[in-house]
Amino acid sequence: MAKILVHVTVPPSDPTKAALAFFVVRAVLEEGHHLVLFVAGDGVHLLTAERASSIEGLGSGKLSDHFEAINAATTGEIYFSGISAKARNIAPDNIVLRGAMPGDPNKLVQLMAGCDKVISY
Repeated sequence: MAKILVHVTVPPSDPTKAALAFFVVRAVLEEGHHLVLFVAGDGVHLLTAERASSIEGLGSGKLSDHFEAINAATTGEIYFSGISAKARNIAPDNIVLRGAMPGDPNKLVQLMAGCDKVISY
């Protein structure tokens, strides 16, 4: 199976694209691929409980449902931009994806270099 990096920067103001990004993340896991997720920029807003419960995309489902499935998975590497979170006053404790670790641009580049495929939303 492939090692797939999904890089998410889409803001909450685009709920369909935001939910779609995590619908694809969920599909990567369901298909048995190795997931590497990096959420940065305005995308870090999506990782809070408040946003996760309020975002639903047209045809791409509820963000909270996708997060539930992602949290239930036993595999995958999940990162969020610590710089982006800090700039938006989002504490690491407010990130709802289990096991999510802060990263920086260098970490993103390292992850990209080590993956077979990269998808960006």
